[in-house]
Amino acid sequence: MRIGIDARMYGPEATTGIGAYIKNLTDQLFFLDQKNEYFLFMREPAYSRFVCPRPGIKKIKADFPWYSFSEQLKIPLVLLKYRLDLVHFPHFNAAIFYPKKFVITIHDITPKFFPGPKAKKSLIRRFGYEAVFRLSLWRAKKIIAISRYTKENLIKYFKAPEKSIAVIYPGVDANCREIFDQNQMAAFKEKYGIVKPFIFYVGVWRDHKNLPALIKAFEILKSKLKTDCQLVLGGQDDSRYPEIGEALAASPFKSEIIAPGFIPEKDLPLFYAAAALFVLPSFCEGFGLVALEAMACGCPVIGSKTTSLPEILGQAALYFNPQKPEEIAALARRILTDPALAEDLKTRGLARAKQYNWQDCAKKVLALYQSL
Repeated sequence: MRIGIDARMYGPEATTGIGAYIKNLTDQLFFLDQKNEYFLFMREPAYSRFVCPRPGIKKIKADFPWYSFSEQLKIPLVLLKYRLDLVHFPHFNAAIFYPKKFVITIHDITPKFFPGPKAKKSLIRRFGYEAVFRLSLWRAKKIIAISRYTKENLIKYFKAPEKSIAVIYPGVDANCREIFDQNQMAAFKEKYGIVKPFIFYVGVWRDHKNLPALIKAFEILKSKLKTDCQLVLGGQDDSRYPEIGEALAASPFKSEIIAPGFIPEKDLPLFYAAAALFVLPSFCEGFGLVALEAMACGCPVIGSKTTSLPEILGQAALYFNPQKPEEIAALARRILTDPALAEDLKTRGLARAKQYNWQDCAKKVLALYQSL
């Protein structure tokens, strides 16, 4: 087969979770599948950096912004040029005018409930999202949902046909299973100014991630619960969501909050391994890959109970109501002050993370390709 993959979001630098999904999935597909031809349609700078790992894999520049009119109008023409048997769109923004066979991966339906500032101000944008989402689901030969939670939401809110949806869980980055020595840890902490046990979050700084509540919970930990710790908020500040930066700047404990910006791939496992606790306070979460990565690095995890996290993390994590910062603070304090509980969660988390790997994910995706 000649298989096209829309890899314009390739790499964690582009879109964190979706970019990591595309990179890890294609890495394993290219290793497992030596027969089919693959065509990766990419944007800069990923296009220039990407090195094709074997013959039969080609990269094509398709430098069209995602969520744009140009992707809808121009991507179909580019795809048709290569006479593809199948195309995989790894996000909801499929090229709805592409007339041939395609598969789509849906990570979550967050934009339906948290449309972002531009969409809030524009009826056309909201209509565009809804139209592209629904048409993509309707036209796809198969829909890959990354959790049962996402599958159920697709059926409930978009009337997606259940028989067309395959739940295929992503895996955990192998780098998150590394073991670090004391010298590496000491140098890492010095680099980032970490001098106390710290609570860690990494991801986008958007409204659905509920970061103001995490900052508030940290303030409760420091002021009411008298817990000596730091908070590290990894990820790029986003000017479209000024409330997060404002909450950070207004915090009486802002000197204890570290915001390193985008964390390089080589440093991310060190943050997970060094953290006393990882917190994912999201209102919406399709899978929670960063929480699993934290577990794979031996870090205790707590997360929101209203998302996919209970499904994915099971009994290896503890859960809170994301609407209640005091609940987040109380749960964090339990783990920070109870070494036996922290060790139990660490052990459970390591075992849970082993259940998810990219090779299994790629095998199931490849089988789905072949079934079509």
